[in-house]
Amino acid sequence: MTKIHELYETEKKKKIEDLAVAEYVALTGDHWTSVSNNNYLGVTAHQITKTWELKSFALTTMKTEERHFAEACAEQFLTVARKWAIEGKVTTIGTDSARNMTAAARLLPFEHMPCITHILQRSITVSLNDSGFVNALSKCRKIVGHFKHSLANAAELQAQQAALGQQQKPLIQDVPTRWNSTVEMVKRLNRNEAAIKATLDQQHHKLVMLTPQEWDKLQRLETRLEPCRYVTELLGGEAYVSCSVVLPALCHLCHVMHASDEDPAYVVRFKTAFKQDLASRQEKTNNAWLKLATVLDPRFKDLKSLPRSEREEVWTTLEGILLEQSPRRSPQTSEDVPPKKKMSLLLQMGSDSDSDEEVQPGRDIHRYRAEPSISMEDCPLQWWSAHSGAHDKLALLARKYLATPASTVPCERLFSVAGHIVQKKRSALLSENVNQLVCLSNWLNK
Repeated sequence: MTKIHELYETEKKKKIEDLAVAEYVALTGDHWTSVSNNNYLGVTAHQITKTWELKSFALTTMKTEERHFAEACAEQFLTVARKWAIEGKVTTIGTDSARNMTAAARLLPFEHMPCITHILQRSITVSLNDSGFVNALSKCRKIVGHFKHSLANAAELQAQQAALGQQQKPLIQDVPTRWNSTVEMVKRLNRNEAAIKATLDQQHHKLVMLTPQEWDKLQRLETRLEPCRYVTELLGGEAYVSCSVVLPALCHLCHVMHASDEDPAYVVRFKTAFKQDLASRQEKTNNAWLKLATVLDPRFKDLKSLPRSEREEVWTTLEGILLEQSPRRSPQTSEDVPPKKKMSLLLQMGSDSDSDEEVQPGRDIHRYRAEPSISMEDCPLQWWSAHSGAHDKLALLARKYLATPASTVPCERLFSVAGHIVQKKRSALLSENVNQLVCLSNWLNK
């Protein structure tokens, strides 16, 4: 492992250099249990460089011995921040909505950003349980299991797919912990309805088949869940700005879930339960941070995703932050200034400099608001790269607020890598080696 250690130290120095020049750093963190029943804390860092490049990379996958109480979790995050010398630069810490993580975030001097994708998936689960899809989905799981657990059954299904001119793809089983697996299962079943019916008609089985009404339910369910799948994948990205997309995305989902007169009663129940549950969970997120990130994104600065009554308040808050950031001019003395400039010093001291400073943030906001919004397909960081000179103070805030990821998916990706490294045949790997291998895999793939 000597070469691994050397490579790790070399790459780590590069990351330390990146963090040393960073103005603000956002973190995400989560816990993972290996096959050898060891607990690990994964932490990732996210920053926007001075060249307006979004960088995301792993900081650690450290083994933890303590129980996951709030105090222990908070201390672990602080330990990581101190180890990488970024304690004073961290702006937000992104975690899931587990009680211990939420309590730990309250003990930290950072803003807490609950994972929006966890919230969204939780709302989907609650809505499915409170609507008329439960029986149909139960039948779907048994049908999928019938083909997944038998090679002969799967081969017969593939033969029917080929006979019908369809792609020979296996069915997908949904898993409670795998996001979007329910909609993927329903989509695959809907695409193969004819092949499934033809295969089962030729077999002796004890399955309870889906009725025509239930097949219709699955079609409607796919239509309802597809926007949720899209938003989940959109907010889970780490190569682009995602925090500012949260409020527009949730606004879009609420619009899609608006009940219409043509909807059956079970669809209305699903939509109503989804909107109510999502609204209650959204209240517990860091809405103040999300609003500022949205207004600092030139794609969404018109704030159409917010009620009209709340839009002006966001601009007022932003102006207040600018006013706090504006450095007050320290009074100069005649000894500090060459004699030829004494007259100009008197004129400066006689001017209303304080009122000028108070007006300046308002002018900055007015100039930014006057800029036209950019297309949804355009990159906000490229816009800020081209306009940071004209909006220098706001550009600093943009680096701060837009660097925060909307989800903890970056951490989940670390654990996916760790799961491939810490296998049954390599379950005795030292925790130090696990950390180095996971981090290197993340760093070298960037």
